[in-house]
Amino acid sequence: MMNIETIRSQTKGLDGKLFFNSAGSSLMQDQVIECMQDYLEQERMIGGYAAASKYQESIHRFYSEVANLIKTKERNIAFATSASDAYNQALSSIPFKSKDVIITTNNDYISNQLAFIGLQKRYKIDIVRVKDLDQGGMDPKDCLEKIEKLNPRLVAITHIPTNSGLIQDIYSIAPACKASGAYYLVDTCQSIGQLNISLEKLNCDFLTATGRKFMRGPRGSGFLYVSDRVLNEGLTPLFTEQCGAEWTEEFGYRIIDSAVRFERWERNCGNMLGLAKAAEIINEIGMENIEKRNYELQLFTREQLGKLSNIKCTDIGESLCNIITFTSADGSINRIVDLFSTHNVSYSISGINSALIDFTKRQLTEVVRISPHYFNTEEEINLLTEILKKAQ
Repeated sequence: MMNIETIRSQTKGLDGKLFFNSAGSSLMQDQVIECMQDYLEQERMIGGYAAASKYQESIHRFYSEVANLIKTKERNIAFATSASDAYNQALSSIPFKSKDVIITTNNDYISNQLAFIGLQKRYKIDIVRVKDLDQGGMDPKDCLEKIEKLNPRLVAITHIPTNSGLIQDIYSIAPACKASGAYYLVDTCQSIGQLNISLEKLNCDFLTATGRKFMRGPRGSGFLYVSDRVLNEGLTPLFTEQCGAEWTEEFGYRIIDSAVRFERWERNCGNMLGLAKAAEIINEIGMENIEKRNYELQLFTREQLGKLSNIKCTDIGESLCNIITFTSADGSINRIVDLFSTHNVSYSISGINSALIDFTKRQLTEVVRISPHYFNTEEEINLLTEILKKAQ
């Protein structure tokens, strides 16, 4: 079981504020910062190459800790500088042809959608979006029908979008993706570190994640999961770097037999160590314990906010997570923003620019987004509620 008091004592960033922004960039624990500082001190004293060589064994622990976190093998894990970096590396490896189909949803991350549009312009592919359920989120039945009818090259689903607490059903469509031969790409940018992900059940080809959100790692870190199918088919990113292949002849190379073929050769080893330590901490606490604690926190937070007549929650969907969005009852956020600034509350704002389809449909322009994590307390949520009572 986790000891919340100990965890909070190891998180200096909690001092003097109400921190509810783990969906944006969470707070690193002292152990994460310390291991990065130790490494950077070595870079200062002996240089980056020598430091990387000296810390080679510790750096390699990144693969084992992340593999342990999502229950896979080390060969299926690649380091990335962000979830978007991982996502784009995966996309660039897929052999798209003119008139290929990408099936995606209305609730997706802006960078993913921009990448799809770029592929559409370059390769003349078709982007097909799944219908939404009345209660919100993609309609699995419609997705299954589209997979069967359209024979897509790629099915790309964001598990939890950035602009609401919606959890989309990424599991029910997995068998159809496999049966059709489509590559299945899942964005778990807001999931990893918050929810327990079953790779065995998901059976996807690519999974992307970031370090700075619910994993509580450093900004500039993330990872890519690559399936055995993708590795065995020999897929590589569009631009393979020297860490991913061996140059064997003037116009030929031999790719590395692991997900490392998707990595950048120039990488921040300090960030890699930091993310390894963050994953290690999660593994020690137990992802199941974190998920249980998070579920209790989000239920309590939604219950408390639901008592406020001057606050309107804007989350949709049958399954909701620790991203909680709302406005004042009149649809504005200005008073809330002023109050949060005055009382030193850390939060985010989600705007229509990052959720164009969903927000346009729901006639939203911007919402306040809070994201309690397992280190937050019910007392903090009560304080937050008292502050919000003033948002008349």
